[in-house]
This record gives sequence, C-alpha cells and structure tokens, in this order.
Amino acid sequence: MPFDGLFTHAMVTELNQHILHGRITKISQPYPNEVIITLRAQRHNYPLLLSAHPNYARVQITKIPYDNPPIPTNFTMMLRKYLEGAVLLKISQLENDRVINFELTARNELGDAFALRLSVEIMGRHSNVILIDPQQNKILDAIKHIGPSQNRYRILLPGAEYLAPPQQDKCDPFTEANQNGQYLSLVANYPNRDVLAKQLQNTYQGFSREHALYFADQLHQAQNKIELSKIWRNCLQQVNCPTPVIVKDTKVFFTCFAYSPKQVTKKMSSLSELLDEFYQQKATHDRVHQLGGQLIEVIKNHLHKDRKKAKKLTQALQTSQQADQYRIKGEILTTYLNQVKRGEQQIELPNYYDQQKPLPIKLAPNLSPAKNAQKYFKKYQKLKNSVAYVSKQLNLTNEEIDYLEGIQTQIELAEPQDLPEIKTELQEQGYLKFQKKGKKKQTHRSKSQPEKFYASDQTTISVGKNNLQNDQLTLKTAAKSDIWLHAKNVPGSHVIIHASQPSQTTLLEAANLAAYFSKSRNSATVPVDYVMVKKIRKPKGARPGFVIYEGQKTLFVTPDKELVENLRKSN
Repeated sequence: MPFDGLFTHAMVTELNQHILHGRITKISQPYPNEVIITLRAQRHNYPLLLSAHPNYARVQITKIPYDNPPIPTNFTMMLRKYLEGAVLLKISQLENDRVINFELTARNELGDAFALRLSVEIMGRHSNVILIDPQQNKILDAIKHIGPSQNRYRILLPGAEYLAPPQQDKCDPFTEANQNGQYLSLVANYPNRDVLAKQLQNTYQGFSREHALYFADQLHQAQNKIELSKIWRNCLQQVNCPTPVIVKDTKVFFTCFAYSPKQVTKKMSSLSELLDEFYQQKATHDRVHQLGGQLIEVIKNHLHKDRKKAKKLTQALQTSQQADQYRIKGEILTTYLNQVKRGEQQIELPNYYDQQKPLPIKLAPNLSPAKNAQKYFKKYQKLKNSVAYVSKQLNLTNEEIDYLEGIQTQIELAEPQDLPEIKTELQEQGYLKFQKKGKKKQTHRSKSQPEKFYASDQTTISVGKNNLQNDQLTLKTAAKSDIWLHAKNVPGSHVIIHASQPSQTTLLEAANLAAYFSKSRNSATVPVDYVMVKKIRKPKGARPGFVIYEGQKTLFVTPDKELVENLRKSN
C-alpha cells in the first residue's frame, strides 16, 4: 500500500495543521502494535493513532473508537510516565523516508523541562514506535523490542543507543528538485512508462510503485524541459495540498494525488479520514482474527470433527436403509433350506420378490443353512433398530454444524469488542473451559447492547451482533408488534424494526442490514425473511440464537456497505 515517503510527507503537513503545540492528555494501547495518544489542541481532542502493524502501519488522527484495555502494557506505562502532559513542539519527517519524529517537551517531578522524541517507523514488518531521550540519544522503550540476535546492526531495546534506520543511496525529491534535476535525464532515457517508474523508485526516496507510475504518466505528457520541470514541481506540490482519494487501478489503494476521476472510487476531506475509510474493515478483521484466534481454532476443530462424524453417520444411514435386502435373503434361505448344503460359501436361489430372478447369497460355511438364515435376520433387525438412532445422531450433528458455522460467521463479522460475549457463549455451551480469576469463577456476562441504526424516517432498527444479543433482542427487548428480519437460510444477525407498520423504505433498509450482517454479505442478491415478533418462538432446549417462525414474507436485497454506514450515522 502506498504509505510511502510522499504520503508520509503529506501526512506530516496535515498533522502540523491540527495537533502542533497540543498537550498529551491520554495514552492507551488497545492492540499489541498500536498506540492511541490523545492531544488537546485548538480546543479539540485529537486521537493520534501510531501503528506499527506489519500490514497496516501508519500515523493518523482517527475517529474510530477503541477500547482502553483494563491492564496497560509495559510500553503504555512507560509512555504515560514520560509523555502525559507533554507538549508537542515539532513534527518532522526524516528526509523523504517513512519515518516521522515527534519532538516533545515534558516536565519531571521537580518541574524542570526536558526533551523527548517519539519516532514512528513505517516499514512493513519492521515498523516500530520508539521513545527516545534525544539528549543522550538513548532508547527509553519501543513497542517492539529487537535484540542483537535479531539485528546486530540496530538494537532496539531500552537503554540501547538509538540508531536511525539505514539510509538508502537515493535522492530526496524535495531537495534534489532545486539542484541537478535527475528526473530530466530519466524521462529522456526511459520513454517506457513502467521502466521510467522503476527508475524513479531507484533514484528517489519514498516512491511506491503506484506513485512512481503516476509521476511517470504525468512526466511523459511534457513536450519540452520547461513543461517537464513544471509538471515535476506540480506533482511534488500536490503533496503539500493533497487530494485524499481511494483509487482503483490494477488494485485498490489510497493516495494524496489527483488521479483521473474515472479511477477515483471515493474522495475524502482529509488524509486521516481517508485512512479510517480504507483501513477500518481490513484492520478490524485482522484484529478480530488476532484477538479471537483461540475461538476460531476451537470452532475450526469442532467443525472438522462434526463434519467427519456427519459423513460417517450418513454412510451408516445409507447402509441401514438396505436392511430389507438382508430380510429378503433370510426369507429366501428359509424357504429353500432343503436346497442349501452345509459348507457352501455362496448359493443362487430364485428371488420370488423379483420375478424369480437368481439371487446370489453369501453363506458362512461353518454354519448350518438355518443358522445362516438367522444370521441375515439378525443383521436386518440390527440395521432396522439403528435407523432411528443414526437419524437422531445425524440430526444433532447437523444442528451443531449449523450452530458452529453461525458462530464462525459472527466472528467474521464481529468487531473486537464483540468477542467477549461470543467467548462467554462458547464457555456456557461447553466448547471452552471457564477461566478462573482469583478464588471465584466468573460466571457473569458482559452486558453489551445490540447496535442501533436509524432508518430514513428515523425509525429505530436494532441489530444483534451475537447469539446472546439476538436472544435478548428478539425474545425480551422487542415488542410483540415489532418486525423481525433475518437473512434466509444462512447464519446472521437478528434485526428488529421497532415499529408495527414500517414503511416499505424502512423495510428495505432493515433487510439490507440483515443481509449485510449475515454470511451472505458479499452476495449479489440475498433473500431476507420478515415477520412480526409475536410469530417468533424458541423451541425448548434450543441453542442460543435459534428460533423458529411462520407466516413470513421475503424481500430480496443487495448488501450495501454505504447504506449501512448512512443508517449508522443518520441519528
């Protein structure tokens, strides 16, 4: 993704406009590789996200809410010790590299001011957030510790001397433009777009593949050196006056450059809003998989066992349905006992159930003809008796598969704060053991609430995000006259329209929510059942989230993420 040196340059410009001279009021670390530092500046609170995630590393002001963990990490405690109350004096970029330095001033217990530097390195899996004492050039702490066994050249441990990332033998485009202008010879020597883009990457700092191609396209439009210099300066100037857009070319990416309107899929008002829009779903999905790894593994293992069991039970049921063949063979043997000789291994006898056609019958040579017949009758009776048991077990196994697939879907659609209730449910259903905390076992549930949306006419719509919420919402919270919706025949959320006679528009909007929060989220057309709550009932002993209903009607909708976001914001 193009969070390259050019985008970093643009982000530093934006951050300077909003949080420079701000005071740090709050520090939290909601996830292992991410820190949220809240600054008070210009009469506003700005949550600054510093991410060292291997795939989504970035720096931005974020509007996405994060939960503050009850137990702070050691890195969080170190940041709070040094940075709470500190004032941000300067935000700078290391040349045109993906390194942002925040220069701060804080006060010790005696009230004396001292300098600090918080350095964020956005370098893929090597990304890091490092707190530095600039006077002694010592590392106070880092979000990722790198010891000598991992990197002999650059140790990132508390107390170690801080070394900046190794410099590349490339030019800073923002200073080189005023010197010898190497891009002039590059354009002259490389008329091919892809080759020129590669040469720009090799020559200049901070050019991702996407942005190098953009520069190549722009530069190739020049007719002479004067136009070429003007285009080069205009392209670099866009970094200081960015156009935050999401672009679809060979792939979808975010950028700060003014791409062709045909390529732009979405335009935002700021770079930070752009990153929230681009990363929210990707980062949330990754965090859910990171935090819910144990739950995912447990469900995956149980599903594997259940599917294997269901396959064996289905085979057993198919075999048991052939029980009549054993009965027929037993009856024919009994009828023709006088033609059967002891010691034979097989005999053919006329099948009076099938127009006297010869029927081959295997025999046990050590048994008498009568006992061979009795053996077939016993097999018949055993298989006949097993049909009811196998059918029951197969139904129970298939029900468990449906239930676990539903939980799997809930985790796929969940946000990190939804996971504790899913874990509680799995504990109550016996798939996970309760964890002892102190002397007593915690048996209470975390009381999260279904998410609320508002239709175009401001009718309230509630959406359950897990089975415990679904049961509470449908069976206890909703009025009998409210309208219940659910994606047809697939795992998904219970959706309640809190009105007895909603408009057709509200019905379609709620159906869209039901489709979006279901396993069919990415389908083109999703059938959604809707019915009054009074026609919903839960069978005795049914698993959480399972209900039955009758008298429903069905709508067909296409899940629309933008509509969901609008319904979320319309209150």
